[in-house]
Amino acid sequence: MSRGTVRIGAEQPAEGGQDLRLMLRAASMYHLEGATQAEIARRLGVSRATAGRLIARARTRGLVRVVFDVPAHLATSLRTDVEEEVERRFGLDEVVLVDDDLGDSATNAPASALASLGRAAAEALTRRLRPDDVLGFTWGPETIAVADAVTGRSASCRRVVQLDGSMSRVHYRTGVDHVFGQLVDKLGAEQVRLPAPLYADAATVVALRADSLLSQAMQIGDSADVMVFGCGPVDTDTTLFRGAYISEADLEDLAGLGAVGEVAGRFYDAHGRDVDSPLAARTVGVDLDRIRHCPTTVLASGGTAKYAAVLGAVRGGLANVLVTDAGCAQWLLEQPQLPEEEERA
Repeated sequence: MSRGTVRIGAEQPAEGGQDLRLMLRAASMYHLEGATQAEIARRLGVSRATAGRLIARARTRGLVRVVFDVPAHLATSLRTDVEEEVERRFGLDEVVLVDDDLGDSATNAPASALASLGRAAAEALTRRLRPDDVLGFTWGPETIAVADAVTGRSASCRRVVQLDGSMSRVHYRTGVDHVFGQLVDKLGAEQVRLPAPLYADAATVVALRADSLLSQAMQIGDSADVMVFGCGPVDTDTTLFRGAYISEADLEDLAGLGAVGEVAGRFYDAHGRDVDSPLAARTVGVDLDRIRHCPTTVLASGGTAKYAAVLGAVRGGLANVLVTDAGCAQWLLEQPQLPEEEERA
């Protein structure tokens, strides 16, 4: 199967005749015939590494140009150049952009836009899931959208685990039961619940971590192979504030400490560093460092209210896959570069 439309015959550098011929043969076999590097190596009588180098040299010397013909009806919706630029800038494995505008509210994104975000994140997530994996999730509207969008038999995993507590002093619909119901059924997984509050007294958190049932759930979450989550801003228009998990006084303290975003009830600053607030010792949920060390982390979030939270998350290594809206991606690229980002660019 061809990998694109290839035009051979660009400006040719001064190469030996046989070297040039070998590069052209390897490149045409790869791009036009769809041959693998192993097949090219066998047919040309070279090593697989040499076959790869021949293909790469043909590209860098301008002998091969690959042209992708995008269907007209998709031309305005595909932004692979922006996706690749964000990937490079922040060292991400993959960025997926959705067209839909997620709006300016952290808690009330348009239903169609949230569904679009969920579909894109579900596709990126299920491509990475393996049957033996443990999938961890934090609760929130983005996770509900992802769970709804996962299709049966698209992937499977061994366990689905709740990464943060969800109980509050008031009745608040977190969607945890819904997410479990969707993911466990569609992925054929065992559920691991964390029946605990999100915030408690520091001494209570220590006791909860010593509890045989809860400690097992938290240990499973800490070592999850894949994590999927959204992020929230430091504002009153958030699920944490509306669900009475935190107060205005908490928000003022967090803002004073430089907090810009939250994942799993834990707050971080514009560089993605943990904010050392009194809430940190009171949080029942996965540590940000555990998220940073998880092999696959999918962040699904966007909308103007969450731009700063998304920036802090990707700068802090909290995600290696980002699913967001085009407006957020463009805003991320317009922000001043940190030294490490300049090096990657």
